[in-house]
Formats: sequence, C-alpha cells, structure tokens
Amino acid sequence: MFNYVRIAILVAALTALFMGVGFLLGGVPGMMIALIVAGAMNLFAWWNSGDMVLRYYKAHEVTPQTEPAFYRVIEELAARAELPMPRVYIIDNPQPNAFATGRGPNNAAVAATTGMLQSLNEHEVAGVMAHELAHVRNRDTLIMTITATIAGAIGMIANFALFFGGSRNNPLGIVGVLAMMILAPLAASLVQLAISRSREYEADRGGAKICGNPDWLADALEKLHRGTERIDNLAAEGNPATAHMFIVNPLHVHARDRLFSTHPSLANRVARLRAMASQGGDVGENYIANSDSWTDGPWSSAGPNRARRRAKRRRGPWES
Repeated sequence: MFNYVRIAILVAALTALFMGVGFLLGGVPGMMIALIVAGAMNLFAWWNSGDMVLRYYKAHEVTPQTEPAFYRVIEELAARAELPMPRVYIIDNPQPNAFATGRGPNNAAVAATTGMLQSLNEHEVAGVMAHELAHVRNRDTLIMTITATIAGAIGMIANFALFFGGSRNNPLGIVGVLAMMILAPLAASLVQLAISRSREYEADRGGAKICGNPDWLADALEKLHRGTERIDNLAAEGNPATAHMFIVNPLHVHARDRLFSTHPSLANRVARLRAMASQGGDVGENYIANSDSWTDGPWSSAGPNRARRRAKRRRGPWES
C-alpha cells in the first residue's frame, strides 16, 4: 500500500510541475492543455514506460537459447528471490551498467550493457542482477520508469520554448520563455531527486541477500564506477531523466554536481556492503562467506570440469 501512495504522490507532483510549465508558456489555456497532456502521459506511462525505456536504449531481448549462461544467472536469482522470471535484455553499450524496469514483478524486465558483461566476473554479475531484482521485488521500477518518461517530456518543453518562443498568452512574456529555457533542462534533475536515494541502499541490501554474498555486489559497484568514469553513455547523456534507473550514475556530470546526484555515495554503498559481509548472518540464511563455496548457483558448473573452470576465472558466465 505504501508503494502505491508514494506513486500517487509522485505522479501528482509531476502533473503539477507539468501544469506549471504550461502556465509559464501559455497562461491558463496552456495550463489546461498541460493538464490534459499530463493525464494522457500518466496513463500511457503506467502501461508503456518500461518498454519505452528499453526501446530508447535499443535493448534486445535474449533467451535461454541466445544467451544461456547469462539467462541462467537471472533465472536462478529470480527463483531465490521468489519472483516471476523477468524478461532479460542486453544493451549494446560499452559503459558497464544495468537497470530494471516494468510495472511490477509480473511484467518486469532487467537489462545489462555489453560493457558490464565484458568487465565483470560471474559473481559480480550475479550481485548486480540481484540488486536489480531487489528493485523489482520492492516495486521501485514503476516509479523509476514513470519518472523517466514524464521528466523527459518536461525537458522537451524546453526545446519547444527555445524554437517557438511561447504563446502570446504567456503571462510573463519573454521572461517566462527565458525561465523555461533555463529551468526546464534542470527539471529532469529535480524530478530525479524525488526518487529516494535510500531505495538504492535497500536494493543493495536486498540484492546481497538474493545473491548470497555482499562482497560480490560491492566488488561490482567499484568496477562499474571506474567504468562509468572512463566511458561515455551517449544515450543516457541525451536523456538524463533516465539516469536514476541505472545501478550507478551513467552521467559524467555527476562527478561535478553532487547536488543533483541521483545515487548515494558509492563509497557509502560499498562500506555498507562490506559491513554486511563481515557480519555474515546479517544478510540472511543464504549468506556465503566464501565465494568459492557456492556450488549450486547459476555460475557454477556441475561435473569434473568445475575446478578447472573456477581456476580459469572467466570474465563472465557468457564466455566459453
């Protein structure tokens, strides 16, 4: 119930912001048009925002036949989390990152970039995807995707103001147009702040419980952070309203502007996970003190070749 109340409050706030933008551009008529558009967008975003984000990032769905090892990781983690099997996607992007989307557990999707699959080992991939499944279980994904959709639309209004100069009904005249040109690009960042950073901590904790070892996720976060600092995600830079969906911030600007950061401090996240690992039982009965002791997870291989494969330490379960 709390999640639905939170969603209702967020949607109401976004609608009010949308109407305020309409008023600045076109007065009362503009505000009424914005109300109608916002209502239509809210309904559309409720049903389609998840697929829209996946299409924007050109994610392609994978199956047990096309990506058997990676799919098997998600399948095992979903079973451990007692969740329905989500759709699994891969994004052709060199920046290592991942996100989850969808209205809820019954129609969720998880996506990872090719950069992530190439840079993390099996345990780290499991930690990242467990984090995303924790978001699904907590029903965070609906809030994330609706916010991304509407915040992106607010950003588009800035372009409208820039090229068309607003309406003659604009009560503030050129001042209103200039205000929109300056403030609308910031609207996406402001809306992202409505996405509580505490949910990332909760997803970290939940992901540690699902995968069984907090160190796997902590190691992955450190690698992902280094990767996002070095590698651009041009799609995310083009639509910063979606930045909050990723497990680590994909935008380079966040290093310079902590005020609008959509993610908690990576150092704090890692420290919390390391503390969980040192406490052992704090993550539940599935905790595994030693990564190599895991023998029934999707990244292990039955049969006499298990020891050899472990010794090889492949970069990811998708490599042969």
